Amino acid sequence: MSITTVKNTLWIKQPKAVFTANQQNADNGIVVDLNSGKIIELVAKNQQPQSPINQIYNASDQVLLPGLINTHHHLYQTLTRAFPPALNKRLFPWLQTLYPVWAKLQPDMLNAATQLGLAELVLSGATTVADHHYLFPDALSEAIDIQVNAASQINCRVTLTRGSMSLGEKDGGLPPQTTVQTDSQILDDSERLIKRYHQNTEGSKLNIALAPCSPFSVTTELMQATAKLARQYQVQLHTHLAETEDENRFCIKMFGMRPLDYLESVDWLANDVWLAHGIHFNDEEIKRLGQAKVGICHCPSSNMVLASGICRTKELQAAGVKVGLGVDGSASNDGSNMIQEVRQALLINRLRYQADEITHLDALYWATKGSAQVLGRNDIGELAVGKQADLALFDLAEPRFSGSHDPLAALILCGAHKAKAVMCAGNWLVKNHQLLSSDINELQHIHQNAAKRLVQYNG
Repeated sequence: MSITTVKNTLWIKQPKAVFTANQQNADNGIVVDLNSGKIIELVAKNQQPQSPINQIYNASDQVLLPGLINTHHHLYQTLTRAFPPALNKRLFPWLQTLYPVWAKLQPDMLNAATQLGLAELVLSGATTVADHHYLFPDALSEAIDIQVNAASQINCRVTLTRGSMSLGEKDGGLPPQTTVQTDSQILDDSERLIKRYHQNTEGSKLNIALAPCSPFSVTTELMQATAKLARQYQVQLHTHLAETEDENRFCIKMFGMRPLDYLESVDWLANDVWLAHGIHFNDEEIKRLGQAKVGICHCPSSNMVLASGICRTKELQAAGVKVGLGVDGSASNDGSNMIQEVRQALLINRLRYQADEITHLDALYWATKGSAQVLGRNDIGELAVGKQADLALFDLAEPRFSGSHDPLAALILCGAHKAKAVMCAGNWLVKNHQLLSSDINELQHIHQNAAKRLVQYNG
């Protein structure tokens, strides 16, 4: 006896404005197959859906976007926002101040930080988050396992990167010895995590990537071995690079070459690599990055807080580099809000380029399809038939939007900060500005207590 699956379709009807990230016409909304979690139809202006419809979501007062994609974060850092000893410092002193604090992280603290940070991002319209966790003191030897469980509670998509630090202070690196591991510990755990958790399928909710923290915190041998392991299992590679001029000088002193030359020397100049920040590249280096099809995660707020510089987004894109957005850690951004990061990206780029050279549509593209390309995904990041039903809806009901005329431009220029509704894989994560998976007040209470205990441990 055959079983017929009943169609369960939702028409997100007549949005006030829509950004598809691909210039396709969906002015009258989209149709989602809730069973498969995919978009099955774009409805053009003045048209009606061709698909049978079971449910309707009236979006006439809302702006429709693909779900925003955060390509670089450090969720554990939500526990050390606006931490007085680390305020008003440059990158290296900032890291050296915070490393000893972070070294005292406990499993329950990481769990609370991961859930709270993901919840905050989802409420801002994010449906996919790449987190870079590189701290594995003795108490956190299974940090990624903790994050896997925490992420399952929020139900968004995640790329969890198994970070690493193996070059401690005694060997010329920045991290304290209590935060570093041996190469064999790192590689063995990396392989375990890939085998256990990585979903190499269309529509995957959980991906693993390998991510040595930076050139100044791991050995050359680990960089090489990590690249070899990642390619054996066809997972992506991620690290920080060219964030500050201090880093450039450090690499020249330590390795006798600039960061990009070092990256190439360890077989990391390739299209399965994405880099956080990527600010201080010269013209020749940008050309090489483009030829290799490397991805760059632009982190506007963090770069402003630490006075790191401004990413050369237009030149990178013109060279063929994949450019996406990230909020970076909540101790260098002090927030985890993707729609606000879109506005920051627009504004900081207006300091490098002319006003008619960077638009709100460029910034939205980086946060959606651009970010999907950075993460090596072609199933998310845009509204198109066959893509995953990941989307965010924003209303313009707040005083900040009063008097605005272009809804899509207003969303960015007037400073939207919270989504009205968010869907991931056809499942609602947010409705009426409320997180559906968890009690946000309880998460915040647990998280705040964890932050206080972490600081007390470092008394």
